[in-house]
Amino acid sequence: MSYIGNQPAESYASFERQVFTIVNSQTAYTLTHAVTNENDIRLVVNNVVQEPGSGKAYTASGTTLTLSAALVNGTDEMYCVYLGRALQTVNPPNASVGLSQLSATGTKDATTFLRGDNTFASAGGDNTPYFYGEAASTTTITRSTATKVTGCTNNEVDSDSAFDGTTFTVPSGEGGKYYIELTLTGNFSSAGQDGEEIRALLYKNGSSIKTARARSSSSVTGVMRREAVTVSAILNLSASDTIELYAFLTDASGDNGDYLSGETSIAGYKLIG
Repeated sequence: MSYIGNQPAESYASFERQVFTIVNSQTAYTLTHAVTNENDIRLVVNNVVQEPGSGKAYTASGTTLTLSAALVNGTDEMYCVYLGRALQTVNPPNASVGLSQLSATGTKDATTFLRGDNTFASAGGDNTPYFYGEAASTTTITRSTATKVTGCTNNEVDSDSAFDGTTFTVPSGEGGKYYIELTLTGNFSSAGQDGEEIRALLYKNGSSIKTARARSSSSVTGVMRREAVTVSAILNLSASDTIELYAFLTDASGDNGDYLSGETSIAGYKLIG
């Protein structure tokens, strides 16, 4: 036999039958499957099909079957057939289910995927907020003093307008894990072989939490005139937390030092997941 459209997947289908144990003086019985009303089942008592409906032989709602009159155990027999409920389940034909048949919420397109909570979400994600900036000018700082690096506005990028060139402030609703990387390039004015040190200090909420340093002593051969150090960390940040870079330079001769434009930078981004 030929068909128009998809060929039916089932060859045979049957309807489920439920046999009840009669309880004397009882008119309410429990159905195996919930129904909308009494018309969803065919009730047979003592091999006689009963008429459904209020004021008739029975009513049904949900899993409750209510008889208009009680039956007698050992004398009466009763069963029902669930109409239209086939025991066999049929898979949808191949390629018959499209986006319009799905109940999931969200945007359904080639860039999203269906999650386990029945919502569409974009694959991957953006590492935002993110920020970056390089020192715009070479700046002299006082020796042996932790000095905030400011004016990192060269080549600046700032996805959420949360970086002012000096301080990154976590935006509202953007708490989470962040990768932070701060690079400090120091320059010493003294050429003497007298010992120098450079430190890059990562400050969170106004306090130093991590330091990277480079040092040469007066006993080594050679002079450290310029050195770059990088301090990095993965931090769990909350809204309004602040991140800053501080520079610390020492020179045994007593001279001051500089942090260099273009070679000193502040950067970071939020991690996905």
